[in-house]
Amino acid sequence: MNNIWALAWKELRSYFLSPIAYVVLAGFLFIMGFMFWNMLAQFSRFVAIYSSMQQPGMLEQLNLNDMVIAPLLGNMTVVFILIMPLVTMRLFAEERASGTDELLLTSPISTLEIAFGKFFGATMFLAVMLGLAFVYPAVLMYFGDPEIPQILTGYLALFLLGTSTIALGLFASTVTDSQIVAGVLAGGMMLMLLLINWPADAVGETMGAVLRYLSITEHSSDLMRGLIKVEDIVYYLSLTSIGIFLSQRSLESLRWR
Repeated sequence: MNNIWALAWKELRSYFLSPIAYVVLAGFLFIMGFMFWNMLAQFSRFVAIYSSMQQPGMLEQLNLNDMVIAPLLGNMTVVFILIMPLVTMRLFAEERASGTDELLLTSPISTLEIAFGKFFGATMFLAVMLGLAFVYPAVLMYFGDPEIPQILTGYLALFLLGTSTIALGLFASTVTDSQIVAGVLAGGMMLMLLLINWPADAVGETMGAVLRYLSITEHSSDLMRGLIKVEDIVYYLSLTSIGIFLSQRSLESLRWR
């Protein structure tokens, strides 16, 4: 474990020693801040309209969770798929491009420890992103009365989605020495998992059920509504495990070359 955490902390520090962390964090917070402001402004506009019409029944139907929190968390899913490949593309591709991969692969540390070290380093950066983005629901909790359990399960969904993206992005980064190619491969895999359920209604009941199960959005939607299902947790953990396993096997092949 010492080797894993040493490598993880080294990876986390390397993010903040380069412009990547600041560009990704600034872009992520700007996009989410714009969405949050827009949704909150729309909610306030509806409140003002119904208040002027003196319709308390319509006012009671307005809900922060349905009109602000749920759409915001849902949009974060798409933003993650666009941004997270920028976080993962350098995990091992940079090592290969600079030649430091030979030092890492010939050191007395297993390829599984390398994979977990890189994975946990990026996961800690993910935690920083989500921690900073928690300011938006914190504003709602201070000025309003949203459902806190839904917020927490929504952020759990984002964390699980993020770790899945990191694991797949790590694998993509081990198969090439180009960060751009690694980012495109990771983004392509996540985009495929996002869109895979689109033809579900046209391919029959059995295949449609399979495509829906493989879709990322099918499993995140319930969590973002406040519903925790074992099958959703298992899906994300399985996707993460597959990504780490493929990364370890790819690193093992590099070690033997």
